[in-house]
Amino acid sequence: MKTSAEIRQAFLDYFAEQGHQVVPSSPLVPGNDPTLLFTNAGMVQFKDLFLGREQRDYVRAATSQRCVRAGGKHNDLENVGYTARHHTFFEMLGNFSFGDYFKREAIHFAWEFLTQRLGLSAEKLWVTVYDEDEEAAAIWLNEIGVDEQRFSRIGDKPGGKRYESDNFWSMGDTGPCGPCSEIFYDHGAEIWGGPPGSAEEDGDRYIEIWNLVFMQYNRDADGSMSLLPRPSVDTGMGLERLAAVLQQVHSNYEIDLFQQLIRAAAQLTGAADLDNKSLRVIADHIRSCAFLVLDGVLPSNEGRGYVLRRIIRRAIRHGYQLGQTQPFFHAMVAPLVAAMGSAYPELAQQQSGIERVLRKEEERFAETLEQGMRILEAELAGLSGKTIPGELVFRLYDTYGFPADLTADIARERGLGIDHAGFEVQMAEQRRRARAASQFGASDGDGLKIDAQTRFNGYQQLQESAQVLGLYRGQQPVNSLSEGEEGLLLLDQTPFYAESGGQVGDTGELIGEQGRALVLDTRKKGEAVLHRIRVESGELSLHETLRAQVDAERRRAIVLNHSATHLMHAALRQVLGEHVQQKGSLVQPERLRFDFAHFEPMTPQQIAEVERRVNAEIRANAEASERQMSKEAAIAAGAMALFGEKYGDQVRVISLGDFSTELCGGCHVQRAGDIGLFKILSEGGVAAGVRRIEAVTGQNALDYVEISQQRLDRLAQLLKSSRDEVDAKLAQMLERSRKQEKELEQLKAKLASSAGDDLLNQAIGLDGFKLLAANLEGADPKGLRDTLDQLKNKLGSAVILLATVSEGKVSLAAGVTQDLTGRFKAGDLIKDIAAQVGGKGGGRPDMAQAGGSDPSALPAALASVESWVRARL
Repeated sequence: MKTSAEIRQAFLDYFAEQGHQVVPSSPLVPGNDPTLLFTNAGMVQFKDLFLGREQRDYVRAATSQRCVRAGGKHNDLENVGYTARHHTFFEMLGNFSFGDYFKREAIHFAWEFLTQRLGLSAEKLWVTVYDEDEEAAAIWLNEIGVDEQRFSRIGDKPGGKRYESDNFWSMGDTGPCGPCSEIFYDHGAEIWGGPPGSAEEDGDRYIEIWNLVFMQYNRDADGSMSLLPRPSVDTGMGLERLAAVLQQVHSNYEIDLFQQLIRAAAQLTGAADLDNKSLRVIADHIRSCAFLVLDGVLPSNEGRGYVLRRIIRRAIRHGYQLGQTQPFFHAMVAPLVAAMGSAYPELAQQQSGIERVLRKEEERFAETLEQGMRILEAELAGLSGKTIPGELVFRLYDTYGFPADLTADIARERGLGIDHAGFEVQMAEQRRRARAASQFGASDGDGLKIDAQTRFNGYQQLQESAQVLGLYRGQQPVNSLSEGEEGLLLLDQTPFYAESGGQVGDTGELIGEQGRALVLDTRKKGEAVLHRIRVESGELSLHETLRAQVDAERRRAIVLNHSATHLMHAALRQVLGEHVQQKGSLVQPERLRFDFAHFEPMTPQQIAEVERRVNAEIRANAEASERQMSKEAAIAAGAMALFGEKYGDQVRVISLGDFSTELCGGCHVQRAGDIGLFKILSEGGVAAGVRRIEAVTGQNALDYVEISQQRLDRLAQLLKSSRDEVDAKLAQMLERSRKQEKELEQLKAKLASSAGDDLLNQAIGLDGFKLLAANLEGADPKGLRDTLDQLKNKLGSAVILLATVSEGKVSLAAGVTQDLTGRFKAGDLIKDIAAQVGGKGGGRPDMAQAGGSDPSALPAALASVESWVRARL
């Protein structure tokens, strides 16, 4: 029996022998692909290769790609734990041809690997092809020799559009597409289900293990198909499904990898039954959660972070079901590292950081889980039908952080459903409110279609001659732009850096024979660089040659901040730990902003230490070096890559001595000493698990220090001390102030007591109790309650209303002794009196407070207290 690790390695070894480049798994966050929430298939990292937008130095590749399907269109979350093969995380084994081999080789590779390398019996395999793909059918039947009794042709779905078939694959509504050929494993007649294409195909007897996609067409917007000039191959085989077949078990949860995790989950939760579905949920979810955190996703209330939060909370709830109410899920990372760390060494490297993220989320959810469960249980007890209302599902989500699928999970266990439509109505309304509170704008050039390519020369020089390839007023191409007009300009080459990687775009000027323009910003548009310009004099024309000149001083300030960002990133990882990962940056001439993954505020000592280490590197003045190398070589050399960024096969590596090495396309100093000085301005939180530092360098840092010194001088003058004695003098003054405040409070208490004694004589007798309504002129509004309590104790049985006016506002306090609360309510009295002075208030039967805005009405209001009381005798 082969282990999951052995199967993975056997697949990669086999295709390496067939001339394939073994490519590491890409992150779960697709690089520069807004159409996908997560990487959900092996071909995602090769999408631009298939579309012809990218070239690499190999034409065959093999991968074991980590994938997540738990959000958006591909969402298996609700089925996880209830079926044998649904997962939020899985590994996809795939081999790819980029215009190299095609159907014949792909089919022979698949059959040889399954039957010869893995030893599967040909009699246990069933093959399908698209019903119009005679070429693939001939290869299977005539060359491989598959028995026609184990062979199906599957066409378009009944009533659907052409090519809407399980055996025809497309990247989208348009673009590369082609027929598929699938390989199924027959689990045997004792399992219910029919072969692919039959009425009983939904059964579990025949399980798809491999899908071979033959990309041979390009589909246009009108649906017409044309042959691709370089047909390609994309295949995918689920490691977990294949392991189940080879290990002769029917459920993926019975394979070795899952059994290790299930035993660990049972130990952590105290569960005795290893077949409990909650253990399967926990074992599945730790894989997706750990790898998502590894790839830079943090729990949040939107986007990818919200999907991660949903999965974590679902796992915690299943632990709760097993009786585990203490944090446990983070402890599943260690057994996961033991099971998968050899294939993914980065998992072991980031173990402690992943554990911290998961523990923080557990602790956060624990605060509301029990309360939310109590509310749900109470609501279910009074439920008349079999469906949980959408309003309740939304309230649990909005108030207690219960994702809808978690509520659906609980409902399923009780034999109930949830009102999905009602929940979506509530969510749609919330989104509408959110949209109404936001404003969106289109970036420059969004609507333009530009196929040109601009060569960037700005690393080496800040001015050069360049030819105008395009001019645009708004979204329309024009032949010229005249004085006073703004527009976009495209050059064949440029020294202007286009905004990218957090570094803002360059500004400067363009000078021609007939005119001059300011460059206000520089942006990328595909492979082109667009300059946003304003013509200051004359005109600029299409095809003319201009002198392009970057604002050198501004670029220099940007460069200092960008290189300082790299040094700070390295220093943060040294001081806080290697879990620190960049989550965003903004490099401007005035300052730098750096967002990073960390789970608590930095201490003043940590901030000072980061600052100290960066400035030490600046003084060391190491040379900045630039190298071009393969991404794999760069990572092996210790270069940091940013998750979510897309890198080509060759990457630019920037090193500042031995202290910092990162993949970066931005502009940098020649030596670290050029930065001059680094000073952190602020550190704070911007989202759950994300901190932000703002800092300055060079002259801006010197200006900041000078301004700080000037403030210190002014403070010293105010305190009548020297700079060196400011902190001691200020501490003395604060201590003196605290003592005086305490003395003042004591005096106020004495005055209140004295005033209370004077007020006793103003109380009148009514039906065996005392009534007092008085204005305490000059009294502290906060002291009214203390005076009220003293009067209640001294009068014994009484109804009291006290008032004071401060800064044009009326403060009221009413009190009723306990023996009278059955007849008079302090809250009712205060409401009546407050309404007369332009205010409102309320409180308990024995004590209430209120405020008002009309001091002139206070005398009459106080006079009405006696009539209010008498009316209730």
